[in-house]
Amino acid sequence: MNILWDFDGTLFDTYPALVEGFIELSQQNLDPVEVLKWLKIDSLTAFKHYGIDEDKRADYKRIDKQYSKEYSKPFEHLEEVLSSVENNIIVTHRDMESTIYLLEKYQLTHYFKEIVSVEEQGFDRKPHPSSYEFVLKKYQIDLVVGDRELDLLPARKLGIKTVAFQNQNIEADFHLESYEDFIPSVLNKKSL
Repeated sequence: MNILWDFDGTLFDTYPALVEGFIELSQQNLDPVEVLKWLKIDSLTAFKHYGIDEDKRADYKRIDKQYSKEYSKPFEHLEEVLSSVENNIIVTHRDMESTIYLLEKYQLTHYFKEIVSVEEQGFDRKPHPSSYEFVLKKYQIDLVVGDRELDLLPARKLGIKTVAFQNQNIEADFHLESYEDFIPSVLNKKSL
C-alpha cells in the first residue's frame, strides 16, 4: 500500500498556527472559526475574501513558519497508520524546511519515502495534478489523503481512491474524523 499525503491539516494540525498567522497578517479583528472555513478552501481564496493583497503571501508564509514550529503537532493515532503502510509520500504547499523540521521534531521523518514541496520544486499549486503525476512516475499510489477539496481533485482526476480527513463537505471515497478509524475503515476494506 502506497499513500500520498497532504501535510497541513492532514498529517499535522497546523490550522491553529495558520489561522493565528492569517489574523495577525490581516491586521483585522477576524473570527478564527470563519477564517478557518476560508483557509480550508485555500489561502488564495481566503486572501481574496478578506481583501488582503496577494503580495503579502511571503509575509504570511514567514509568520506561519514561526507559529507552526511552536504550535503544530501530528494528529493522534497518525503514527499507527504510517507504520502500517509500505510507502508514505507527502505532497505539500508548505516549504521543505518547515515540513522536515516538524517531522523531525516528532520523530516521523523515517516513515516517509519522499516529500514533494510543490512550489519549491516548480510544480503548479494543487489542484493542478502535476505534482501527483510526478509522484505517479515513481510509485503506484493506492490512496490520497487530504483535508481539502484541492488535495483530492487531482487524485480523482488520475483515478486514485481518496480519503477526506476531518471534512465531510468534500467528495471522497472515505471520510474520517480520526486516524484511530483509518485501519479498520480504510486499509481493511476490500475495495482498495
